[in-house]
Amino acid sequence: MSAPAVDYLPLPEYRLWQKIEDKRILLSLEMEITARCNHNCRHCYNNLPADDPSARSKELTFGQLKNVIDEAVSLGALWCLLTGGEPLLREDFSDIYLYLKKKGMLVSVFTNATLLKPVHVDLFRQYPPRDLEVSVYGVNQRTYEKVTRSPGSYKVFRQGLDLLVASGIKIRLKAMALRSNLHEMADIARFCRKHTKDYFRFDPFLHLRLDQNQDRNREIKSERLSPREIVNLEASDPERFQTLKKACFESFRPAAGQPADDRLFGCGIGNGSLTLGCDGRLRLCASLCAPNTTYDLESGSLRDAWTHFALKVPEMHAQAKEIRNTCRSCSLINLCQWCPAMAHLETGSMERAVDYFCRVAHARATALGQATLQKERKKERN
Repeated sequence: MSAPAVDYLPLPEYRLWQKIEDKRILLSLEMEITARCNHNCRHCYNNLPADDPSARSKELTFGQLKNVIDEAVSLGALWCLLTGGEPLLREDFSDIYLYLKKKGMLVSVFTNATLLKPVHVDLFRQYPPRDLEVSVYGVNQRTYEKVTRSPGSYKVFRQGLDLLVASGIKIRLKAMALRSNLHEMADIARFCRKHTKDYFRFDPFLHLRLDQNQDRNREIKSERLSPREIVNLEASDPERFQTLKKACFESFRPAAGQPADDRLFGCGIGNGSLTLGCDGRLRLCASLCAPNTTYDLESGSLRDAWTHFALKVPEMHAQAKEIRNTCRSCSLINLCQWCPAMAHLETGSMERAVDYFCRVAHARATALGQATLQKERKKERN
């Protein structure tokens, strides 16, 4: 019997990584094709009303998006995430999706599934997405609609999800852990693991608004869980807790030491991906919108942004030396959400610590340390 024409390989084992190991290539592009959404979720950092004429007028046209996609592919891009707002609000969503697929890209879609129609299901069946992630805000009407503040949204969510499940399309379900749905998180986890094809994830960290709307930010903060609630929730999910322990615990036990220099960014920003905002501004990561860190496509090109601008931002130096001696050198950095982008959203400065993140990191460290100590004592007794 002859060997199959295509062998299956897990993504980390692709030989592609070896070929590009020493090269700087734009591999992925995140496209926020609209900021509009048919929900008004209490925790959302990037949503405007579905019928907002100003938001609609600022969206890039299909023709403009095609030009961006063409440039991205010419720079080597293989992956694209379509998100929003709610991307299915775009009447030309199918055109955008098909154009990406015809360019040979792997396409992921983030959606709330409430606008999903048979035409979308047919599209996804014929041209399967790499990932189709659906947000789950609750598993009963009262909780779901308390979060979305959209009457009738739970019914259409279940209809959309049922369409996807019946079609056999691979989906991933995810949830935000909020004060409004904390009482239901165990049920949400069971619901998601029942319906998802591979894994379920939840996120307890609520992102502040990209538009810096202070009224909405106060609302988001009111939905945040306390550090102790986050730790208890993570500990109640053995799969997540073990992943957190494996990924982070060994990294924070030794002192992290001082960073090599006073550059502000210690991550891989500007190396591999870009985010295109719905207004045509490019960000080097989805969260980074601080002054002098975004690029306006109206006055340039994706190629210029990638080959020139994206090299400058990572070289920005911290002006306040104390950040080098605190967050940048903290031994708990892998358990913390702190980074210059998040610091700017939280404090208005890329160089300030965020007390809430710090308290969560210390609570996580304590919980992980206690779990390890208990495991070691159990081994000793045996």
